[in-house]
Amino acid sequence: MSLETELDPVIHVQARLRVMVALAALPDGDSVSFPRVREVLDMTAGNLSTHLRKLEEAGYVEIVKTHERRTPVTYVSLTGKGRLAFGEYRKALRALLDASN
Repeated sequence: MSLETELDPVIHVQARLRVMVALAALPDGDSVSFPRVREVLDMTAGNLSTHLRKLEEAGYVEIVKTHERRTPVTYVSLTGKGRLAFGEYRKALRALLDASN
């Protein structure tokens, strides 16, 4: 089993994997604010933005920019496609780890 063919390369990057794990912990349909994701993952805003953009381009996350009162707020959530891709990634990783025993 090859990492390149079995593990989704979009998710496999460490920072994006951490984002996916954090978002997958939310109930389906829930979102979290960008500052909260940044805080939980201890990432810089620029680094997190870069990785979120890649995940958004793949259709794995949805970014919603809105206003609360007069303050801009950005929310991040896992899409159905992202939740499915993460589940497949987890299965592939388990199979890879089990094959090494």
